[in-house]
Amino acid sequence: MNIIITGASSGIGFEAALEFSLDTKNKVVCIARSADKLRKLHEIAKSITPECTLLPVAFDLVNDDYNALIPFIEQRLGTVDILINNAGALVNKPILETTESDLAEMLEHNVISHFKMTRYMLQFMSVGAHIVNIGSMGGFQGSVKFPGLAAYSASKAALHTLTECMAQELIQTGIKINCLALGSAQTEMLEAAFPGYESPVMAFEMGKYVADFAKTGHKFFNGKVLPVAVTTP
Repeated sequence: MNIIITGASSGIGFEAALEFSLDTKNKVVCIARSADKLRKLHEIAKSITPECTLLPVAFDLVNDDYNALIPFIEQRLGTVDILINNAGALVNKPILETTESDLAEMLEHNVISHFKMTRYMLQFMSVGAHIVNIGSMGGFQGSVKFPGLAAYSASKAALHTLTECMAQELIQTGIKINCLALGSAQTEMLEAAFPGYESPVMAFEMGKYVADFAKTGHKFFNGKVLPVAVTTP
């Protein structure tokens, strides 16, 4: 399978990339801003599975030109079976301290970048391809909300609805798209949102779940926002 993962330099994206790299038939394009962290990911993947094909790409989803990705994807993959839009950012501020710029930043990182990535990669996808957006329980309707996370949660709620709408527009193509509204997993972002809190779910466990869902979830779901949480937060 040919797989693209954004936000692959740490946390759940990092672990999902390692999970995919265990199968030497997979080609895994790993996108993140940090070239150093991507090199570390590549080294670890090769140490575990020497014959794996893991392709690190240092790319800023907010500021870089998406057209620059096209030749690389054409040459190294040709087609895309799975796209996991996992990259994201967090602002943790009380609402009275949250600025319009903070909200715009959350929308840019957590919604617009995924929208752009999907639009540019659709040309490489066909019947049976699966797009997985990584949402959050913070943006899941009816879930418990927490102080300081209004901008972040609002951006994730927008991503959830975008997923549902895009699925309807892609029905005729045979491409499926779903969103996993993740609860807590022990990552750097969780620490930034809830300092001192320890999740019962490790990053590698959630990464494996995301990878497994990306491979098979589209056989059972399309246009769905699925809560994945055992605790609150």
